[in-house]
Amino acid sequence: MIHLPLRRHLVGPIRLAFTLLGLPHTVWTSGVSKTISAVNTSYCRGHSTMPSSAGPHVKSRCPQYPGSNIKRLSVPDDKVDWTQKWPEYNPVSYTAPSVLNNPAWADPDIGSSSPNFNTVDGAVDRTSFEGSYKVENGKPLNPCGRTGLAGRGLLGRWGPNHAADPIVTRWKVDVKGAKVHHSVSQKPVLQFVSIKRKDCGEWAIPGVMRGLGMVDPGEQVSLTLQREFSEEALNSLSSSPAERAEIHQRITNLFKSSGFMVYKGYVDDPRNTDNSWMETVAVNFHDDLGNSVSELPLEAGDDAGQVQWVDLDSSFPLYANHSHFLEIVAKERKAHW
Repeated sequence: MIHLPLRRHLVGPIRLAFTLLGLPHTVWTSGVSKTISAVNTSYCRGHSTMPSSAGPHVKSRCPQYPGSNIKRLSVPDDKVDWTQKWPEYNPVSYTAPSVLNNPAWADPDIGSSSPNFNTVDGAVDRTSFEGSYKVENGKPLNPCGRTGLAGRGLLGRWGPNHAADPIVTRWKVDVKGAKVHHSVSQKPVLQFVSIKRKDCGEWAIPGVMRGLGMVDPGEQVSLTLQREFSEEALNSLSSSPAERAEIHQRITNLFKSSGFMVYKGYVDDPRNTDNSWMETVAVNFHDDLGNSVSELPLEAGDDAGQVQWVDLDSSFPLYANHSHFLEIVAKERKAHW
């Protein structure tokens, strides 16, 4: 536990860097098994968790591909599913120059390599949370259907690109420390750590961005998040070794409590294409007493323009399907939404 005098003399804020927190091993064990079983972890099968009634993966069919002037072929709702015949379907193929430059986090182009899909392919996990996906002409097909764009876009991997999203929450309190209740719902208000993405200007849940959202294969997501926090946050503190050790111990103790698995599956992300798509595991870590995460100063990292605590509310617009994740958290915590 860090005492107040030490907190006052911390030199340099803790750097968020698009990944904020690590989750304990108990997130994935019996401590939350009852909670996990209550969550539908499939995004594509039956489209049962889709937050929109307009059709499957709406943001994955945005008219203009992000970060480019590339226009998607418009895909009507009734033609999204690959089983629907559409012989005229001929989308533009686009892979961003940043991906074609062959960074370490990206695959080579098809032809110069032959990935083994639906399996752990060497150092790359090409399995999908949505089950086995089809491969056509050597390229994987998006399990949620057509997007109007072929290629990889901004994503490094052919097929699933795995990410992990920590949803960090606390109760909103007044000056006396009492929970604030919403005037309409009369339910207590939750706040979550949100970043404003530089690439699109939208607010989002902080997520692991090793190689544009990659989670290292064979590594538990809990370890990925904890490693990211240690690398990106603790290393930015200009404090003494003794202070660093005490801060690290405080954070380690914080993460021993259980988390709540919110979602596991396909993400309706505007970067998705017919051949590359985002998948994630989203876990809620809640600072119930407001004396751990809530006290850490936040500073946006390279991928975030701003970072702040934001009230959970259905009217707050968020990136991809992050609103859907937060709605699940609000219901689980019996909070306002």
